Amino acid sequence: MPLDSSSNVPRKASGRHSFILLWEKFLDSVVERFSSNKHEQRNRCLLLLLTGLFLTCLMVPVQQFLTLSYKVGEIAGSDIRATQDYLLEDERLTHIKREQAESSAPYAYTINPAADQELIQSFERGMNLVREHAAHDAFEASVAGQLYEAMGIEITLEEWRMLVKVKDDQALMQEVARLAAQVYERWVVADKRLFTTDSSQGVVVIDGQTGQPVGSSASTLTTIALTDARSLRGTIKLAGKVTAADVDLLTSVIGRMIRPNLMFSRELTDERKKVAAAAVGPVLFQVKRGEMIVRIGERISPEQVFKLQKIKESRRAINTLTVGFGTLCLVLVLFYFPYRFARKNIRKFQPSNKDILLLSLVTVFIFFILKIGLVVSTAIGGFLPSLTAADFYYLLPFALGPMVVRILINSEVALVYCAICSPLLGLMFDSSFTVVIYAMLGGVVGAHGVRQCKERGTIYVAGLKVSIVNLAMALSFQIYYDNFMSLETLYCCIFACAGGLLNAAFVSGTIPLIESLFHYTTDIKLLELANLNAPVLRELMVRAPGTYHHSVLVGNLVEAAAEAISANPLQARVAAYYHDIGKISKPLYFIENQHGGENRHDKLSPSMSALILISHVKEGVELAKEHRLGQPIIDMIRQSHGTALIKFFFGRAKEQAAADQTVDERDFRYPGPKPQTREAGLVLLADAVEAASRTLGDATPARIQGMVQKIINNIFIDGQLDECELTLKNLHEIAKSFNQVLSGIYHHRIDYPEPAYKERDKGHGSKKQTADDNSDQPSAPLPGQGEGTQTGSSEDLKRLGITR
Repeated sequence: MPLDSSSNVPRKASGRHSFILLWEKFLDSVVERFSSNKHEQRNRCLLLLLTGLFLTCLMVPVQQFLTLSYKVGEIAGSDIRATQDYLLEDERLTHIKREQAESSAPYAYTINPAADQELIQSFERGMNLVREHAAHDAFEASVAGQLYEAMGIEITLEEWRMLVKVKDDQALMQEVARLAAQVYERWVVADKRLFTTDSSQGVVVIDGQTGQPVGSSASTLTTIALTDARSLRGTIKLAGKVTAADVDLLTSVIGRMIRPNLMFSRELTDERKKVAAAAVGPVLFQVKRGEMIVRIGERISPEQVFKLQKIKESRRAINTLTVGFGTLCLVLVLFYFPYRFARKNIRKFQPSNKDILLLSLVTVFIFFILKIGLVVSTAIGGFLPSLTAADFYYLLPFALGPMVVRILINSEVALVYCAICSPLLGLMFDSSFTVVIYAMLGGVVGAHGVRQCKERGTIYVAGLKVSIVNLAMALSFQIYYDNFMSLETLYCCIFACAGGLLNAAFVSGTIPLIESLFHYTTDIKLLELANLNAPVLRELMVRAPGTYHHSVLVGNLVEAAAEAISANPLQARVAAYYHDIGKISKPLYFIENQHGGENRHDKLSPSMSALILISHVKEGVELAKEHRLGQPIIDMIRQSHGTALIKFFFGRAKEQAAADQTVDERDFRYPGPKPQTREAGLVLLADAVEAASRTLGDATPARIQGMVQKIINNIFIDGQLDECELTLKNLHEIAKSFNQVLSGIYHHRIDYPEPAYKERDKGHGSKKQTADDNSDQPSAPLPGQGEGTQTGSSEDLKRLGITR
């Protein structure tokens, strides 16, 4: 805010700035609380959680497909398109397919590989009972029961008597074993006809002991019916005297003991049918995004009713709470881990608390804008027959965030921001990987395009670059999806080109608002501040012309030096213009504004003089805040003198001090801090060099070079450059640049001859003050100053046509 020419008190803020000032106070309080060292970690975590919650609310899928309740045969009142790709299940066809799989599943039979041994063991147990009870003449019922349990068949009285006869025949068991092996060399089934019927569909034979398949219907199964197995075509040869009737009885007993070794298993068959049915996947049909499901005026068919109902059910199946929690977790993970990696590994990725607050607000705002674009695109895509909702995505300003972040902060933060937000945008746009690529590449190109944004036109040039990249990606996507030769491709290309310019328009309209509300100083703002007709600089030129001229020269020096070391020339030059604006309030206490008049420091003590000189830094900071010059300029005003010692008054104080009195050097040093950036270090160096250059009588290149080297060495030895990133190589380049600029300023001119009557005026020398340490030191009045007009001055005025 300009100062009144007759007072050192700032004018009252105008009404049109009252809202901005209130907002600035509110923002400053918010940032101060957020930046509190005591709760900084807690505040950042809370901000991360709030940002994640807002983004989750925007990203969770909503019911975008509003289905109408149509019945078969009704007339459609509007067109209905699919708003996204759907993969739906046809439950009726799925049921039919599974029934077919069940009916075609093979029957399961179990084989008993030990059937012959079981037959032999059963007969042997029976013969042991016969030998045990052979002494009894009567065939008791208890013996018959025991024989049934042992042999599995009922024994008649005749068969009992026959068994008693052959109980001692040694070849009997061998003959039984031979008959069992003969029978079970083939698979014995209970019903050969039923087995043949099952084999036509398929039979799986499973080992009853191991549970592993041993054959199938594809194998050659040698089977025999149980009735045929019991015929025992082999001849029984026994020793001893047995009749033919006894042989027939023995054959009947052994035949009845034969059991099937291949038996149908209902349990295994049902299990296999279930497995076969489960192996049949659901029958799915695909509905593509943009597919016309119902046309206006069309009679609704059963298939269309089925599609509408299935789409509605698929949207209802989304568990919003579960999806929301998963989305929140994904957002927090994507924000936290890339941020931690960048803080540890990227040197220039050091966002301040205000930067993080801005990033959170910008992210929520951009996602809100893109969410609106998504809803509008979905709505429009449902009414245009040749376009889909995805085609309108090319229009949306995906590069807005990275471009804004690059202009306000730096490239490193913009790159990390782009890498974090692109996957989240793809998730919001129906998990589209195409959107991830489109947003990431467009954001990187847009951020690169505005890296040196020193005028508004640069933003639109960057927008054109984004348009070119968008066009290339649109063509690539259309070729990839085999949709190149279509009218849709033409629309996509037009939208892609328009999308880049839309990004530029959003950025151009957003940046001034953010600059004003969040106190950011962009290159565009710096160019506005670099205007020498700015209110503060005009006030400085009127009230402190010497300081104004000094600041302009310092600006020229730092700009050339910044270009030499690849720093920010614009920021350095603007900071040089404003670094001494605090001298406006007391201009006559600084030597460059005295013009040979009375030196006001002659009546002050050295400590008071030093206090006045030091106070111009604080007053400059307050004035910069009032005029909203931006935090970088305010910081560089604080750092422009570092903690340098005011040597002139410190020396005078030591001279005036008593023998037993000590002078504290800290009272004669600027409060600092020391320069924290390369640009601030340049301002400090240029300020001291320009002030010292005024003391050079014969400013030859050699004397300029020696003076520059001496000043830089003194500042370096004093430790003023310890906290900035200036290297020794940078200091060498800075000194070289200063020499070139000062040599151009103090170049030799032709010594024009003067009239003889002016020769007598020569010899009035002037005592020069050595000020190689600081431009703020006062000096005694020069001889002859303030004593009236010298001889010849009236004549000079007359020669110029001026009378007094």
